[in-house]
Amino acid sequence: MWLLSLAWKNLWRNRSRTLITMASIFFAVLLSTLMSSLKTGIFDNLVDNMVGYYSGYIQIHQKGYWDEQLLDNSQEQNPILEQKMLKIPQIKGFTSRLESFALASSGDLTKGCLVQGVDPNRENIITNLKAKIVSGSYFQQGESGLILTEGLLRRMKMKVGDTLMLLGQGYHGATAAGKYPIVGVVHFGSPEINNSVLYMPLESAQELFGAYGMVTSYILQLENRRNIDDVKKEVLKISDSNLEVMTWEEMMPDIKQHIEVDSANMMYVQIFLYVLISFGIFGTLLIMMAERKYEFGMLLAIGMRKSKISILLLMESILNVFVACLLGLLASIPVVYYFHVHPIRITGSTAKAYEQFGFEPIFPTSTDSRNFLIQAFIVLCIGLVLSLYPMFQISKSNPVDSMKR
Repeated sequence: MWLLSLAWKNLWRNRSRTLITMASIFFAVLLSTLMSSLKTGIFDNLVDNMVGYYSGYIQIHQKGYWDEQLLDNSQEQNPILEQKMLKIPQIKGFTSRLESFALASSGDLTKGCLVQGVDPNRENIITNLKAKIVSGSYFQQGESGLILTEGLLRRMKMKVGDTLMLLGQGYHGATAAGKYPIVGVVHFGSPEINNSVLYMPLESAQELFGAYGMVTSYILQLENRRNIDDVKKEVLKISDSNLEVMTWEEMMPDIKQHIEVDSANMMYVQIFLYVLISFGIFGTLLIMMAERKYEFGMLLAIGMRKSKISILLLMESILNVFVACLLGLLASIPVVYYFHVHPIRITGSTAKAYEQFGFEPIFPTSTDSRNFLIQAFIVLCIGLVLSLYPMFQISKSNPVDSMKR
């Protein structure tokens, strides 16, 4: 215990030296946590924009529908399946959709768009669609209006209250045509979705396409999307043989591949950062050993064993690294949260390039606690491993040589 007390006193005997060492570790934790949170946040935002508002994390549809997305491959609404899905603990909720493509027309302007017939209440619970409204209002009870994405509304040069005509092919080759008022406008982060989607109540879509009682898919919301494979197995057990259960990774393999490639590239950047961190911490340890060389020589000369000095140095290093990592961890929380609420927005030609690929040009951070704990632990391990260097120097030091000025 007396060694621990002495180690703590030694830390503050030379405050500037201790503060320099702590500062290097403090900023190491802060930078590594910020980088890790930024990487996770970028990928989570990409998945949320492309998956959360379109395909869903898990989707149930008729076999063959995903390969050939036609109304003829839709399925009848299945109340029994719906009840069974809600009994699976990992499933938070679900919504049913009837999706098809149609030609939107207003005056001389026409634009192909994706029509999504949705259950207003369930869709809002699953995708929080109501919160995306930027103009007008959400669906009212018994209303048969449309909610357009912001980009589509702008391209059609329309506003809330105008009437939009939809033309398309209905169920089993029937003609689909109808006029509907625009009741609201939503904004999505993904430019691809924001420029080509409109929503209407499920019953109105079934009437428009002549697909009464039909849906193209069930979209499932999970309590924790990391359990996606386990949930898929449970859903397969309750699904009919003519239905197909797919995860977002199976429906959008290009996004998964993009994330894997970028993760591998960013891993090299993180490794480079860890190398810089290691040199920074090691540099402060070298300075510390040079400054305390005479002190260690004196302790050896008066009879203190090298093992005791080594243990003392180890305790000093553990206290130093642990306190610095803890302070860095606490300081990174408000920084990461700020960039989560106010993400870095990309502008200029880079932003246009992102939008061309359907990605929102922003870099938010993730507030996942694992990023904080893992990065703090990694830096802590780096600091502790490097702390073995002073012990090695003590083991081969000579009192006479150490006390030479």
